[in-house]
Amino acid sequence: MRRSSSRRRGPRTARSDPVTHQEPGKSGGGRRFSPLTMVVVVVVVIALILLAILIGTWLRPGPSLPPTSPGGSSSSTSATAARPTSQPADCPDVQVISVPGTLESSSKDDPYRPTFNPNSLMLKITAPLAQAFPAARADVWTTPYVAQLSNPVAIPPDGQVSYEKSRTEGYDKSVAQIKKVYDKCKLTGFVLMGFSQGAVIAGDIAGEIGAGRGVIPAENVLGVGLISDPRREPGDARTAGPNPPGVGVEVAYGGFSFGSLSLRGKREGGFGAVKDRAVSLCGNNDPICNQPKDIFQAGNIATTLPELQKVLTGNSHALYATTTDWAANGQTATQWLQNWARGVIDKAPKPPHS
Repeated sequence: MRRSSSRRRGPRTARSDPVTHQEPGKSGGGRRFSPLTMVVVVVVVIALILLAILIGTWLRPGPSLPPTSPGGSSSSTSATAARPTSQPADCPDVQVISVPGTLESSSKDDPYRPTFNPNSLMLKITAPLAQAFPAARADVWTTPYVAQLSNPVAIPPDGQVSYEKSRTEGYDKSVAQIKKVYDKCKLTGFVLMGFSQGAVIAGDIAGEIGAGRGVIPAENVLGVGLISDPRREPGDARTAGPNPPGVGVEVAYGGFSFGSLSLRGKREGGFGAVKDRAVSLCGNNDPICNQPKDIFQAGNIATTLPELQKVLTGNSHALYATTTDWAANGQTATQWLQNWARGVIDKAPKPPHS
């Protein structure tokens, strides 16, 4: 075998290396995103999309406790304060405070004859109550507030008041009425009710009272009835009908802030001393009160996609006057809560008059 001492070499041609090949226009020093970074980006994008759609659901027509109140002031009434043995004759035995949901009230609405939205879900509860009881037995008062929720990603801007401003107005007006009645009528019992944004407001007031930071003692609260509470946590209150395992949208996205939207998270301490008198109703397919827990964890990304489909294809949040998504013994949520409130009022004490 002859071995050549030298080998003629032609010009070297460029060859493609499948391992080190770079796409045209990209240099080897370009920025590369780690899988973790991409996961975070995906989570944030999905969160923004979900929130935008959830706000749309909140706006569809259809049937941690802060140290101070949202309005910037907080008063506390000790449950151990001396109670009188009688009260003025014009005091009601029971004061019902009803807080409507988004787009179901206005700042100038009549609290005794609300007409802004005749299809308001809470009206299906309070109107029969007002007819069933004389005002001396149960005074039914509906909170008049702006009841809006601006979508921070709406193009063009929707012209709505921000969620924070709306809920603050509803909170302040409700608390002012409760204080007004209690200052004169120390033996009157209170029933607090609300739907959706109104459930946040009524629930927050109840939570403060239960923690000893409210405007009335916990013993004056006869009942708290909430439908589709965005700050719902299973176990924080009694329930009826479906009892889905998820949490309210404010809890799932707690601490998230975008534009004019700010979500506070859970109520620290829940309902405290009034927990045994609180009921919270939530439909299985209502994304406002039934969101996956720990939604921002990477392992739960897949669970957010069915949520998108659920919101886009259904309107469970507006169906509590039907048995489509919530039912208990053949009753709708509005029928059930109305009967619950009747029972609470029927059993309420009748304070003597002075």
